[in-house]
Amino acid sequence: MKILVTGGAGFIGSHLVPLLRDHGHEVRILDTLSPQIHGEVPQGLDWMARTGAEFLRGSVTSAADIEKALDGMEAVVHLASETGTGQSMYEIARYTDANVQGTALLMDRLAAGGHGVTRVLLASSRSVYGEGAYIRRDTTDGPDGPRITPPARSAEALRARQWDPVCPETGAPLTAVPTREDDRTAPSSIYAATKLMQEDLVRISCDTLGIGYAILRLQNVYGEGQSLNNPYTGILSIFSTRIRRGLQLPIFEDGAESRDFVHVSDVAAAFAAAAERADPANAVINVGSGRATSVREVAESLSRAFGAEPDLTVTGQYRLGDIRHNMADVSRLKEILGLTPAVSLDEGLGRFAGWVGTQPLPEDQLEKANAELAKRKMMG
Repeated sequence: MKILVTGGAGFIGSHLVPLLRDHGHEVRILDTLSPQIHGEVPQGLDWMARTGAEFLRGSVTSAADIEKALDGMEAVVHLASETGTGQSMYEIARYTDANVQGTALLMDRLAAGGHGVTRVLLASSRSVYGEGAYIRRDTTDGPDGPRITPPARSAEALRARQWDPVCPETGAPLTAVPTREDDRTAPSSIYAATKLMQEDLVRISCDTLGIGYAILRLQNVYGEGQSLNNPYTGILSIFSTRIRRGLQLPIFEDGAESRDFVHVSDVAAAFAAAAERADPANAVINVGSGRATSVREVAESLSRAFGAEPDLTVTGQYRLGDIRHNMADVSRLKEILGLTPAVSLDEGLGRFAGWVGTQPLPEDQLEKANAELAKRKMMG
């Protein structure tokens, strides 16, 4: 199969493209090589030449670049996206242009015809759920009780250190449960809103055009190859730099906020399975570990993976648009794609730390990123 991977020079692409090549597919990469991700002078891209993948430098916001990239392709994996939750809250036009307009142009060119594309795979995000699924703690039904998607936490609640969402109707305490693909979507950041718009653009266009699709809602992806220079995404990248520099790790809120960390190799396997499935999935599929890990716990585990004693401080700071908890129901991942995540968090953190140790030591840019958020009143 001839597969176009937009944004394929990035983190996920660096694992997916070699996997697709190993499976015998021809791969073309379209990527802008954004300085925020790759540096002012792009580094670490020699893997592309080793795979034999074709590389085109260009943008999904350019119709001409998309036309050139689509020529002769049979499938598209759409990874190209701006990804920083906090940054999206004040660079709204840039995120909307790259994520929404870029996807609209891609689907527009597919609608124009003259191509052989029969399948589109979209990298979406768990952020489209907002806070995701909860149940009331006072229910007698246990995990089978009514599922609630609370609204985004208000600035007033965060200032008052009321970290956990409550029932919007009764104010009762809530317990997070694995979020399913049919749970209500409720984006709480600009980034999340753009990802949900991407989903609608792909789903509606593909249904209309008779093109198969799969929308993969990725949880918190980590692993070897992720950008160590982008302070707006990747908590593990930020922490790894500070650990290597002997700096304290600042933990927002009370440290109990949790995420579903999934290793990038499991994500690459999911895209490959969706591309190679005999019939298109035509579905939304969560891709995660199915396990919630607190930020405090992952910071401690990462420190030990580097051979360092954890040095943490719980700051009580917060970012508007952040969610409290995150854990995916991964039943569809197994049922539709036949996959169960293979890399445990301990194994993945060990692999990540080993890779980071081979990389140049980046500048710690966390304070700069936080200052940008604070300046715009997006952080407290």
